[in-house]
Amino acid sequence: MRRADILQKLVAIVGPTAVGKSALAVKLARTFHGEVISADSRQIYRGLDIGTGKITEKEMRGIPHHMLDIANSKKRFSASEYQALARKKIGEVFGRGKLPIIVGGTGLYIQAVVNDAVFPKVLPNRNLRTQLEKKTKEQLFFILKKIDARRAKTIDAQNPRRLVRAIEIATALGKVPPYQNVPRKDIDALFVGLTLPHDELKKRIAARLAVRMNEGMVKEAEKLHGNGLSWKRMEELGLEYRYTSRYLRGLISKKEMLEKLQSEIWHYAKRQMTWFKRNRRILWFKPNEKQKIGKTVRKFIST
Repeated sequence: MRRADILQKLVAIVGPTAVGKSALAVKLARTFHGEVISADSRQIYRGLDIGTGKITEKEMRGIPHHMLDIANSKKRFSASEYQALARKKIGEVFGRGKLPIIVGGTGLYIQAVVNDAVFPKVLPNRNLRTQLEKKTKEQLFFILKKIDARRAKTIDAQNPRRLVRAIEIATALGKVPPYQNVPRKDIDALFVGLTLPHDELKKRIAARLAVRMNEGMVKEAEKLHGNGLSWKRMEELGLEYRYTSRYLRGLISKKEMLEKLQSEIWHYAKRQMTWFKRNRRILWFKPNEKQKIGKTVRKFIST
């Protein structure tokens, strides 16, 4: 495949957790001479492997993967930081004459790369954050709703980190500026979305959770804490790390941990689908429609 055939074209694979995005990305990369750019807000952190379902070296099958293990899990990593680094990596992939394949379930990260997204230039307010971090997510949502009802309608109310940042921005600017979401003019992006009926996706989530438990997800959480990752930070990281940390602290039983994880991961998957359904550029497929997806990608990069 000539470099001219894929210059400034990229493929973005999106969809809810557990639907099979990573495996598809590897298959497409092997077929179309691509490299993978991860767009996952927790897989960027070093040491968060089993809990996030981070792709293994064996599963990569020799395909270069970027934007994994690039940040210290003790520190927050912003979408604007992701944007700068991911765009640099994509430029390098283009420079090698390869096809960039962005894959992940963090919609904001994907938009930060494929669109001309501009993030508010509001510096962290340490005093305000100290006050807000003592609040529950329900209290944080109530605060945001009072100062910026519009943003409260669109935010993930289960994500304390995003709630704190939204309050921080709204406090500084009076409100959170509307998110700019204009497609970039220097690239041509094909959006491939994977979807499954709810019952099937729930089964996949349950099966994957069982595998992660067998692989040592709780031991991973225990090791992370032993290496200095605070319980508070594990709460912020959410989902698997929130509930394994509560189990390790004796706040919930193993049965409660598993039940809560199953429920919360499913709710997370639904929020992901709500986000992606707003993007009318996405072409939706079932995970087993690999031949159809391959034909779509081939047509895209050859025109």
